Amino acid sequence: MAVTTTPRRPEVATRRVGYGIAVVVNAVLLYLVNVSPGWAAVPFLTDDTTHVLGWVNASIVAGIIANALYVVVDRRWFRPLGELLVTLVGLTALVRLWQVFPFAFDDSEIPWHDIARWVLAIGMAGSVIGLIANLVKLVHAMTVSDDGAQRSG
Repeated sequence: MAVTTTPRRPEVATRRVGYGIAVVVNAVLLYLVNVSPGWAAVPFLTDDTTHVLGWVNASIVAGIIANALYVVVDRRWFRPLGELLVTLVGLTALVRLWQVFPFAFDDSEIPWHDIARWVLAIGMAGSVIGLIANLVKLVHAMTVSDDGAQRSG
């Protein structure tokens, strides 16, 4: 019979500090995008950005909510569930960015349009992989107790 072990998780306090930092970083990002300096300060974003801003904000807010919840709900299965939801919202934002493509690049020898499309495509592919990985983690976490012991039966 093979013996399997679950990797040791960092201490609860360490995890909670990390989640708190993630909340602060996402809140700052939300402020920068929507208040000051705001998305309009970015020279290559067009007015069409308003058509994707809702999903971009939803993605950031989902990250804030998930990390705030991780601070208080420290169950092994909860984080992969949260990451699934956050990644799904992020993927939706990326798809919307692809559809609207609110970018205008100055004429340049560098093909920024193509580079931006590739970055979005890689982000979408990575999100799909992340969804699958977190689904596997969620299923695995449902079979392991919070102390790392394999649940029976």
